[in-house]
Amino acid sequence: MAHATQLGLQDAASPIMEELIHFHDHALMMVFLISALVLCIITSLLTTKLSNTNTVDAQEIELVWTVLPAITLVVIALPSLRILYLMDEINFPEITIKTIGHQWFWSYEYSDLVDLEFDSYMIPSDNLLSGGFRLLEVDNRMVVPFATSTRMIISAEDVLHSWAVPSLGIKLDAIPGRLNQAAFTIGHPGIFYGQCSEICGANHSFMPIVIETSLDLTP
Repeated sequence: MAHATQLGLQDAASPIMEELIHFHDHALMMVFLISALVLCIITSLLTTKLSNTNTVDAQEIELVWTVLPAITLVVIALPSLRILYLMDEINFPEITIKTIGHQWFWSYEYSDLVDLEFDSYMIPSDNLLSGGFRLLEVDNRMVVPFATSTRMIISAEDVLHSWAVPSLGIKLDAIPGRLNQAAFTIGHPGIFYGQCSEICGANHSFMPIVIETSLDLTP
């Protein structure tokens, strides 16, 4: 869950989010090194150390600024492709939940263990209990077993929506007439918040997502 004055990403609640945070830190360090190198070159040019024509037009310099960016792209691309593969891989899920986006709420269907369907609406600010999060709390939370491989099947009834829970590293479009799927495993008990991340209409910002973990496999 995010907190006041937070600058970084939310704490990871799934292995995929842990990988994404590591990749973010890896890419940020690459950006820092590139920025530092460019700043050094600019500083050197301003102090006329590299303003000599023979130096600026040297083939060695051209080779460096051609090969170095290529190597940088490879170093960034390899872990990125690995994470994309992990996010797309769904192996033997233990429970499957279907969610459908509506204007402007989510509905959930459990079919593996029990026949359960319910709608999840945002709780208006006037009805919030003490300590509740404005624009994030819902009347019916999605309950999943903790430390269990869970598959989400995502679709929409009317317009494009996006089912996104940052702490789980999931953001998947809900498209009418199409089923998208994603998998996650929550590594520790807790309550996790998300929101529709697609501009789906006037009340786009009023369809939050709340996931609560349970020790029981029965929702």
